[in-house]
Amino acid sequence: MNQPDHSQDSSIETLYLENHRWLQGWMNKKLGCSFRAADLMHDTFVRLLGREQQPAMEQPSAYLMTVAKRVLVDHWRREQLEQAYLEALEQLPQDVAPSAELQHEIFDTLLEIDRRLDGLPTPVKQAFLLARLDGMKLAAIAERLDISQSTVKRYLVQASAQCYFALTLEHSSVEADA
Repeated sequence: MNQPDHSQDSSIETLYLENHRWLQGWMNKKLGCSFRAADLMHDTFVRLLGREQQPAMEQPSAYLMTVAKRVLVDHWRREQLEQAYLEALEQLPQDVAPSAELQHEIFDTLLEIDRRLDGLPTPVKQAFLLARLDGMKLAAIAERLDISQSTVKRYLVQASAQCYFALTLEHSSVEADA
């Protein structure tokens, strides 16, 4: 049976003790909210703790800054997605609006789709979302995005493959952990 690697925890603890003040200050400047900055600073260290192995760090503060920037970008992406979702909900008539629980489930699903499509070019994401969420046909998507139908097909295959392989990787890592 594998024993937990406590040396990794202590190196992250050292990294935290040496860097948490300036990191929180940097995030506070970016966000303009000390409470949110504190949350995201801690999310940065939680992300580090969640990694199976830490890379050798020649410049720990530079590495920490890279992770913190990714946490910040994820935060802003989530905020934008949440704002767009809330605006879409406001457009619905009151009698057809989903319950609060269903709204939460839908938003979680949107976050998961966004995470799986991460890294794809914007037109590929747009084509996929128009097809899957809006139910648009190839011709309508091609017209809307001003591209050929064969390009739409290629984009849909690319996005579907990205989602499938993200799901496959998640399942294989869960099975490996079991």
